[in-house]
Amino acid sequence: MNSAAAPNLEDLRRYAVARSLFTPTTLPAAIKRLGFVQADPIRAPARAQDLTLRLRVKDYRAGDLERRYCKLAIEEDCLVNYGFLPREHLKLMHPRVARRAWDAKTQAHAQTLHGFVSAHGPSHPRDIQAHLDLGSTRNAWGGSSSATTHLLDGMHYRGLLRVQRREAGQRIYAAVTHHEDERNPQAKADALLQLVLAKYAPLPSRSLGSLCSLLGYGSPHLGAEIKRSLNQARQTLPSAEIDGIRWFWLEGENPASKRWRLDDELRLLAPFDPIVWDRLRFELFWGWAYRFEAYTPAAKRKLGYYALPMLWRGKVLGWANLSVENSELRAQFGFVEASAPQDGELLSALRSELARMSSFLGLPPG
Repeated sequence: MNSAAAPNLEDLRRYAVARSLFTPTTLPAAIKRLGFVQADPIRAPARAQDLTLRLRVKDYRAGDLERRYCKLAIEEDCLVNYGFLPREHLKLMHPRVARRAWDAKTQAHAQTLHGFVSAHGPSHPRDIQAHLDLGSTRNAWGGSSSATTHLLDGMHYRGLLRVQRREAGQRIYAAVTHHEDERNPQAKADALLQLVLAKYAPLPSRSLGSLCSLLGYGSPHLGAEIKRSLNQARQTLPSAEIDGIRWFWLEGENPASKRWRLDDELRLLAPFDPIVWDRLRFELFWGWAYRFEAYTPAAKRKLGYYALPMLWRGKVLGWANLSVENSELRAQFGFVEASAPQDGELLSALRSELARMSSFLGLPPG
């Protein structure tokens, strides 16, 4: 960055927090601004997508995304991982060409299932399986699962089906035709890079590279173009080198600007919140390693099953593990420092955040 106002690490940290925690808005506006909301099925005490949105949507309640999904111009689909994104972004990735081609038998089965869903409208997997039961198959975790369900996942990934809604967590599928973007493949790749940068900026160079690699999940057919976009971005994006690490951010934004202000509100962040998501950046910003340990054996956990990083005044002081017992929110805290802080303002801010969390979960006032 050729400017006398080159940012330091504190500027980048403040910029990262302030630009992500924008003033709470409507649900459609928040999803549009985020560009993508990562999904996770674990509820501890709510799903990751709900925990992310509660901080950015006014009066948000757990489950609002699923309840309102049908009326919003959003889709369940893939980008760098699985989640929710504005429908307008799908044309950057569809028609998606999967890395693994189907054989003739699988293509025939997919055609049969597509015909069933097209004729019957939005369909539950159990009804689709009753029409064509393909038996069982080995899943990604080494267990056994329905081959029909596995094929439905593949059809959704390839853009033959969409998730119309959910019923008790189950995807209800509908047939869909995705309209391809008129831009050429390179322009699509450029747009996808800008999409992830807009959500996760500022980023260390290594993290930007990792995100571009992960774009291969949503756009496996644009691999070469995404590599070219990354090479060009590293040459043209605004950047600064701090302690030997090159950082990148969006054109038109200045991380050193005083417009990026922090408030006094304490927030418990989801494990996949944009502020937390990049573990390398997290450690560079706050000096300790956050780990998601839900799938770590209990005896080996250091932070807890579903630790929520505790952000206050631009610092991540520790974490909380929350649960609901007898309609009451229970919390266990851990702190980076050896002893729990006794700051009265911090304790008051923490109580306020727990009250907001209880309201978000629909619990009675404590």
